[in-house]
Order: sequence, then structure tokens, then C-alpha cells
Amino acid sequence: MRERMEKVRKIMSGKGLDGLIVTGRANTFYLSGFTGSTSYLLISMTKAWLVIDFRYTIQARSQVCEGIEVVEHDSTFLSTLDRIIADEGMESIGFEGNNLSYSEYERFKEKLPHAGRLESIGDEIDLLRVRKDDGEIEIIAEAVRLGDQVFDRVLKLVKPGIAELELAAEIEYQMRKLGAAGPSFATIVAAGERSAMCHAAASSNRIKPGDALILDFGVIYRNYCSDMTRTIFIGDPGEEMKRIYRIVRDAQLAALESLGSGMKARDADKVARDIITLEGYGACFGHSLGHGVGIEIHEEPRLSEKSEDILLDGMVFTVEPGIYVEGLGGVRIEDMVALVDGKPRNLTCSTKEMIIL
Repeated sequence: MRERMEKVRKIMSGKGLDGLIVTGRANTFYLSGFTGSTSYLLISMTKAWLVIDFRYTIQARSQVCEGIEVVEHDSTFLSTLDRIIADEGMESIGFEGNNLSYSEYERFKEKLPHAGRLESIGDEIDLLRVRKDDGEIEIIAEAVRLGDQVFDRVLKLVKPGIAELELAAEIEYQMRKLGAAGPSFATIVAAGERSAMCHAAASSNRIKPGDALILDFGVIYRNYCSDMTRTIFIGDPGEEMKRIYRIVRDAQLAALESLGSGMKARDADKVARDIITLEGYGACFGHSLGHGVGIEIHEEPRLSEKSEDILLDGMVFTVEPGIYVEGLGGVRIEDMVALVDGKPRNLTCSTKEMIIL
């Protein structure tokens, strides 16, 4: 955490800031270790304070890193922040422009009179989180392993007649039994024609013989997320769906093989997209190849056609091409990858061989 704070203070120094108020939940955890839902983290060039309310006093004291003072607010959060700003002689105060609403910014201007200047630092703390350290990668790898175990268990429960909602509930039940804090996003279970909906919410639709079934889910483990997708078939789905599955798998394997530190993210997307387009389904692959994953389920980098991101060591992201044909069904296959020593480390172990139950 000390190294992270030093990087933040370098940002502050570059902008001429005496202090910085952190409000985003992911960034608060990243810099302090505190996981509660409400707080203000105030950082100066030499000190840091986590301002909380009575509900979180004990939790905060047990979680925060060395060098951060836990302060229970007096009349209000902002009056307490203003007092510390005044006591420490801070004048120029930064805030996360990408996390602070306009109404809260207006409150800052009104309630922090000792902050002579308020300046946005945009998403600069978010960008610090893009490259994970070894410890973060191992936590994420364990989250992915939990997802693999969930998939293995749920396969035994899939059968004609079960509703998508029932299966989604089983997925989330199994992840908690295995030690996850819960799902990292709303679990996607989509069968038959509904599998052509990229982000279909699980419904009362019941699985039928011949259906394609997309299972897209992730877990939260030690405050980090995982994300995986597998498509299976309930009985013989027909030749076109089998062909689509093989195309998606080939595109995903080719994209995985192409990955390396220093490459443009859009080039990885192009590898998969070119294969799908050559097979005649380019118009049916409407989303990006992947996205970063970490404390939040969607982070940088973005592996899309228009992305300007460069893939670098420490980045963790998904590789998830798909083909979706309205009236027929869809296929998506998704793994999570970490770039380590210039090469991809695939964290997802679940089979990509075609599964027909």
C-alpha cells in the first residue's frame, strides 16, 4: 500500500495539490484496505485520514493500512474533512472527477471553505490499478479457480426442464459454498434463442433439448473479481450451431496465442474478428474481444476495434469472442488472462471442447 500511496502523491505533486479526497469505493480499498460502503479518504503529501461514521469505526481500524488515521466524523463528513484541511494548512485539494457527481462537487465547494482550490484528477487512480502486482494476480487467479469449480459442479445440474433462473441461483449458491463473497455481476444464463442476446438476464425460460446454453458468471474473492463464459448444448443443436461453436473456439484460441506485452489491444481484437468475419459471421460479433478485470468487473484495458490501449505486463483481462444469430442462438467462450513476463498466462482451466449433454 505504501508504494501505491507514493504513486498517488506523485500525481498530486505534478498537479500542485496539497491534498486529495478519494471517494470511489474501488480506489478507497486499493489505497487503504477499507471495504465499507461509506467513507472519505483524505491524502496529504505526508499523511492520510479515513473519515468514517460510527457504523464502520471498528471495521476501519481493523482494515486500514499502517499510516492511515481513522477519524470518526463529528457533525458531518465534510465538516470533518474541512477541519483537517484547515489544521494541516492544505489549500489545493484534488478529487476523482470520474467518480464525483456534479451535485457532490457543488457540496464540496460549499462545505469545504478552507479548500482554496478544487481540481479534478480524472481517472488517474483508476489507471494506477490497471497493472496488477503479483499478489493481486494470485488473488484473481484463485477467484478464477473458484469459477472453474462452480462450472464443474453446475454441469451436473443442467437438464431439460430446469429454468434459467433456477440455474443462475445454483451457480450463485455454489460460488458461496466454495468461499466466494458473491457474484461479481448479475449471472447470465440464456438458453435456446435467448442465447443470441449477449447479456440476457436469466428468466423463467426452461431449457429444452437442442438448446445452446450460455453460462456467463464471475465471483468476488478477497475483493477481486473473476469472469468466465462457457456455452454448452443440451442434446444435438444441429450443424450450424456446431459450426458456430468451432469458429468461436478457433477465434478465441488464435487471439490467446497472439497475446504479448507491447501489442495494441485492438490487434488482439482483430485476430479474433478476422476469423469470425472470414467465416461469414462478422456482423454477429457485435461486442469487443475483452476488458480488464480487477477490483471492479470492468476495468482498463479495453480490447476493442477502436482501443488505443497497449497491453502490458500486469494487466488482467478477458478474451471472449462470440457469435449471436437472432432466431437461432449464440455462442461465447471467455477466459481470463494475465500478462506475465511478456506472455499470456491463461487463468481459466475449464474445457473449451464442445460439451453436448
